[in-house]
Amino acid sequence: MEQTKKEKNEFWEWTKALLIAFAIAVLIRYFLFTPIVVDGDSMMPTLVDGDRMIVNKIGYTIGEPDRFDIVVFHAPEGKDYIKRVIGLPGDTVEYKDDQLYINGKPYDEPYLDQYKSELTEGTLTQDFTLQDVDPTLEVIPEGYVFVMGDNRRYSKDSRHIGIVSEEEIIGSTSIVFWPISEMKIVK
Repeated sequence: MEQTKKEKNEFWEWTKALLIAFAIAVLIRYFLFTPIVVDGDSMMPTLVDGDRMIVNKIGYTIGEPDRFDIVVFHAPEGKDYIKRVIGLPGDTVEYKDDQLYINGKPYDEPYLDQYKSELTEGTLTQDFTLQDVDPTLEVIPEGYVFVMGDNRRYSKDSRHIGIVSEEEIIGSTSIVFWPISEMKIVK
């Protein structure tokens, strides 16, 4: 009889431990960090199709996106996109002769150097202004960002879908954890 009681107690302890572990995993997954798989070539060469990354979901609950952060957001098509933040609230964004200008000041984009060096003709990024994207905008409004993929010729980004509400941003990502041979921190 005492043996049965001991077995029931041990079973209950294991059940509690598993339930607590499951609850912690769910909390971490839904509120702190989540995995995502890169789908497509729009962020090449920085990220490649099939890279598995960790999304930090808590960073923007206490802060705001920074310029050149790589973010994951809910896109209008019902998919999640991975892009780089280029313009912040209050900014003007312009591309001229393959040079990024924010508020009239040129910015370097070292993550594009590889693709630019491989060009045989033309530019990596076509010329545009913020008003070419949306004629009603003079600056990026509060609560929105302008995002672009690193593979500028093959990226569906703010030039096509418009500016992105900060409320649609799931979080930032910079850690590729799979494949293990490609594990890295990206900037």
